[in-house]
Amino acid sequence: MGRDTMATDTAQSSTRTTHRDILPENALMHLGLFGAIALMAAPLVLAVLMSTQTTAEVYQPTTIGPGSNALQNYQAALTTYNFGTYLLNSLVMSIAVVIGKVTLSLLAALALVYYELPYERAIFMFVLLTLLLPVPVRIVPLFQLMADLGWTNTLLAITGPYIASATAVFLFRQHFRSIPDSLVETAHVDGVGPFRFLVSVLIPMSRSMIAGVCVITFIYSWNQFLWPLIAVTDKPSQVAQVGIRYIQGAAQAGLTQWGVIMAAAVLALLPPLAVLLVFHRSLRETIAIQQS
Repeated sequence: MGRDTMATDTAQSSTRTTHRDILPENALMHLGLFGAIALMAAPLVLAVLMSTQTTAEVYQPTTIGPGSNALQNYQAALTTYNFGTYLLNSLVMSIAVVIGKVTLSLLAALALVYYELPYERAIFMFVLLTLLLPVPVRIVPLFQLMADLGWTNTLLAITGPYIASATAVFLFRQHFRSIPDSLVETAHVDGVGPFRFLVSVLIPMSRSMIAGVCVITFIYSWNQFLWPLIAVTDKPSQVAQVGIRYIQGAAQAGLTQWGVIMAAAVLALLPPLAVLLVFHRSLRETIAIQQS
């Protein structure tokens, strides 16, 4: 009995010691996480607060709370500066890029995995090499091409260069290669054609991957600034990111209207944030597959 009691006391003492040792570490870890979240959220909180303030309140360092001009700032951004049109243009552009990029990448991955192509590996390496030449590097020849085709100031000009994606082709190719060969052989025996196999088998088995690629593509397209600024010179055809720059250039009494600018920035943040919240699980799975 004495030995059992002593062993029990020793185990309880060890457990208490272990909890004492772990608790400060967990507390410091959580404190660090909260601090990191606060630092990352600070610019967003500041932008939301500034979007409610008048120009005079923004320029007063002592004004740190909500202002008195929230409704007017958002109304001015949407009506006076036509920011609603810019948001609609960005939405149309992003959806077009998502549909075009996912469709083309699925077809390319299908050909690379399930067709016997000569020099298939060399073709795939060439596709990956295009990652070394993003759109900003190709701006001058791209703009000349758009001008020669007569696509400037059109939706084709701001969507065409983003349709092809080596990253999406790589992700879909790796995912298709993980599908069991027995399933492919069964479909071949049943006489299923390649496009029917893609629609009926590959796409249903790749829903999470497709959703993740759609989220990444949508956010990437929505945040484009440099290429739309160059390819589109007609103001009503511009996108949201360029529209914010237009608002910044419209000063009143020599003062930048930061309240209206931040209101437009908050409005521009909402669509990609909504997409991210809805499809965050698919995005997380896609990132995990990409890292593996």
